[in-house]
Amino acid sequence: MKKEVYNKYKVEITKRFRLKAKEIVTKTKRRDIVDARNMLYYLCATRPMRIRDIQEYMKEDGYNIGHSSILQGINSMAEKVSNDRDYSVIIKQIEQCTI
Repeated sequence: MKKEVYNKYKVEITKRFRLKAKEIVTKTKRRDIVDARNMLYYLCATRPMRIRDIQEYMKEDGYNIGHSSILQGINSMAEKVSNDRDYSVIIKQIEQCTI
């Protein structure tokens, strides 16, 4: 069930950021892709999903990432959500799409 939620979040986030599905799991520092990935981590963590599960789902998609990097992404997105109304609106919309 958690994998389904992860996949729904991934689809919605790639739509919102106008990315191709595979772009979210590419090794790049491009800001839009990093923000999309961090949003995925954040949404999954607030669901709640274990960091280990997020890590495993990312690995299945071909993206190896460490536990601490996921935590850093979650914290980065949490800060953006609390400081930027646009991010909090997007988060709420995506959460509504996956209910």
